[in-house]
Amino acid sequence: MISSQNIHTAGQMEGDTSLQEAKGMKKNAVLVEGVVLNGPIIDSSSGEKFVEEVFRILMNEVVYKATDVNEKVCEWKEYEQLKKLLDVNIKDIGEPHQKLYQLCQNAIKYSVKTSHPRFFNQLYGGMDHYSLAGRFITEALNPSVYTYEVSPVFILTEEAVLSKMMEFLGWKEGDGIFSPGGSVSNMYAVNLARYKYCPDIKEYGLSSVPRLVMFASEECHYSMKKAAAFLGIGTHNVYFVKADDQGKMIPEDLDKKVLQAKEEGAVPFLVAATSGTTVLGAFDPLDGIADICEKHKLWFHVDASWGGSALLSRKYRKLLHGISRADSVAWNPHKMLMAGIQCCALLVRDNKDLLKRCNSAEASYLFQQDKFYDVRYDTGDKSIQCSRRADAFKFWMMWKALGTIGLEERVNRALALSKYLAIEIKKRDGFELLWEPEYTNICFWYIPPSLRKIEKGPEYWQRLNQVAPIIKERMMKKGSMMIGYQPHRDKVNFFRQIIISPQVSREDMDFVLDEIELLGRDL
Repeated sequence: MISSQNIHTAGQMEGDTSLQEAKGMKKNAVLVEGVVLNGPIIDSSSGEKFVEEVFRILMNEVVYKATDVNEKVCEWKEYEQLKKLLDVNIKDIGEPHQKLYQLCQNAIKYSVKTSHPRFFNQLYGGMDHYSLAGRFITEALNPSVYTYEVSPVFILTEEAVLSKMMEFLGWKEGDGIFSPGGSVSNMYAVNLARYKYCPDIKEYGLSSVPRLVMFASEECHYSMKKAAAFLGIGTHNVYFVKADDQGKMIPEDLDKKVLQAKEEGAVPFLVAATSGTTVLGAFDPLDGIADICEKHKLWFHVDASWGGSALLSRKYRKLLHGISRADSVAWNPHKMLMAGIQCCALLVRDNKDLLKRCNSAEASYLFQQDKFYDVRYDTGDKSIQCSRRADAFKFWMMWKALGTIGLEERVNRALALSKYLAIEIKKRDGFELLWEPEYTNICFWYIPPSLRKIEKGPEYWQRLNQVAPIIKERMMKKGSMMIGYQPHRDKVNFFRQIIISPQVSREDMDFVLDEIELLGRDL
């Protein structure tokens, strides 16, 4: 317990003026428990100078060089070497600013430049300057988006963005929330579907429900299994539906699996379709799946984390025909639209506060009902989080700057470049396209000269399987570009190139094929 006896001035504590000066205390400094309380302990002028210098480094080394193809995509270092270069160990005494500047430069130097035009490794990449400016603003303001009183601007911009996204889904109304990732959005959807089927689970837990079963394509994102595990449904209760040769869910097999689950005494409650699968970029037939969901009264979720942005293109939105019939949709603007990680929305067709009823805990210290403003704008109780980033703001800033037409042009250009690359692959000796791309996932093999005249048997496939990993290692160590690879079903390792950024050009497509040939022709 703190009493007035614990509070002293420096004069009372020491009595000796010279000792006060030696300790850097003012004569009338107030101390509690030996801690000086007068004035801040942060040196603001020094901190401001540090921020200015780091921002200058950031602009020079990242923003200005983002589109320079002469820069390396990465400066590869092995684990122990990089650990030593970065001096990662934390010390008891703070480092001088000059050392910190160097650490910042090293952090940039040895990180992968995901904004580089030749970064094709993941389902994200490139840099949007308006979105980046939005991120600077939110990082500096450090808001938490749960109540209108602390985040009025970000509550409103999130609402505006969600409303506009629902418009492209073909919904006249609905609800939504921005989440930390597409995986979390998928988990939200599974939890919502389960709550709608058996609302008692919120209070009474798993003991109150029968054995629940959910369905997803065998090509679905692995987060569907994670959601089942995390929510206590169990991975064995995820029934995987067959996909055709193009990676699309087969509705007839879905219907068969639902009937199978019912015959086993289980209770089906959700179907998760995918619009834009991770490997092939395939789009499930949403109308056919919606018919089966209506027939069996199942929640229809669409994981459009990757492919949802095609909705902004009048030319390609047909890929998601039927999405208006979904009960929930996951859509990640940080992927194709380059809003910056993380920027992920869960959209729900329900307009009767299902999100809030499912997730709310009604914390009285945060969501008071007697506030001086309309508490409907305290949206945080819809979230499974408490603190929540203002992720929608950067997307709002970018959309305001470019307009829907500007975003549509980006989608159309990425798909046009994908078609160009696929055509070039088919024209070149030593390259083989695995599938005609439906989206911007281009999957292909490079066959070195030493394998081109060998019969396609076990030895051929075994040797071809080693080609992509070796070329990937060489391109990483050279820093020339980054492209992912993987096996899939009965196919041995192949390259999977993803095209997103509007900074990418036809010349970059030609470079990819030339560089792979250069790095692999001696294999």
